[in-house]
Amino acid sequence: MTALTEPAEAETDPDAAARPGLIRELLLVAGLFLVYKLGRQLATGHTLRAFHNAHRVWDLERSLHLPHETAVQSALLHSDTLVHVANTYYATVHFPATLAFLVWLYLRRPAHYVWARRVLAVVTAAALVLPFTFPLAPPRMLAGTGLVDTARIYGPSVYGPPAHDHLSNQFAAMPSLHFGWALMVAIGLITATRSRWRWLWLLHPLLTLLVIVGTANHYWLDALAATAMLGVALALLRPPHRTTTAAGRGTGRIVPRQRVLAGAAR
Repeated sequence: MTALTEPAEAETDPDAAARPGLIRELLLVAGLFLVYKLGRQLATGHTLRAFHNAHRVWDLERSLHLPHETAVQSALLHSDTLVHVANTYYATVHFPATLAFLVWLYLRRPAHYVWARRVLAVVTAAALVLPFTFPLAPPRMLAGTGLVDTARIYGPSVYGPPAHDHLSNQFAAMPSLHFGWALMVAIGLITATRSRWRWLWLLHPLLTLLVIVGTANHYWLDALAATAMLGVALALLRPPHRTTTAAGRGTGRIVPRQRVLAGAAR
């Protein structure tokens, strides 16, 4: 039986078969989050190395003539409201935005969901390894830079004193998963949609970059390291193909890569 004579319902929703089970995905995402938190905690310590590396990163940025982080922070400090908004963005947008991105893909673009989840898992796993080999104190802790800890002064803050903070590793500034995840959210939505406005999603990583630097939580090089890791992951894990069918020509349906190959072999 050819594709032209098969029942129409077989062609109605090719993405449906790509949608993994909900319970399995909830457990998987929750497990990945727990591994992320545990990995950050296991990499704690190495305080002297973290500050030594921080001075090396700061000096390298100056030798590369990258913009001073102080310039971004000075712009925020012109307004108490602006710096408070930046601190709030840093504290509250990171996880919810990524979760909303995955939920939307799961419901509307299942094949892209599987791809995006894999990319995020690879980037996060790679990011957990770096603090073991290159612990890094954030710029807010580095004396002599002119930077201040905006979250501690203006609030809200997600970190306590480093010696008593058992929920996070504050000496794991590189890479910046805040920026890496935000960039993946933008790339994923641009890839999965066809709206003429989809490129505006790049504002999310741009705002995230200004926030993480302006609040002195990350260096420019932290974002560059995250971008490099994401680039490698995207090169290894390609997004699903967009294709058309005889029954739905021009609809631009999304199908997994392996289904395209199977269809071509018939």
